[in-house]
Amino acid sequence: MLRFHSAARKHEVSTRDIEHAVRHAMVVDALNDGKRLYLGPGLDGTLLEVVTQSQGGKSEIAIHAMKMRRKYRSLFAGEGI
Repeated sequence: MLRFHSAARKHEVSTRDIEHAVRHAMVVDALNDGKRLYLGPGLDGTLLEVVTQSQGGKSEIAIHAMKMRRKYRSLFAGEGI
């Protein structure tokens, strides 16, 4: 289950876009302290970066979302993005 912290809306990404990016993530990377980075498309195909924090079990809370920055391109091994 995905919940949303108010900080996830700082860059004006809709909750529907965040959910879509997480559900259809092309890259998922484990970060420190129970965080995860998802790189995936919003509803209009714009690539987004979403960071979630584990809430124990299967629950996560989205704490950051914005258009994907260039620094994450290298995570798409050879995909020409």
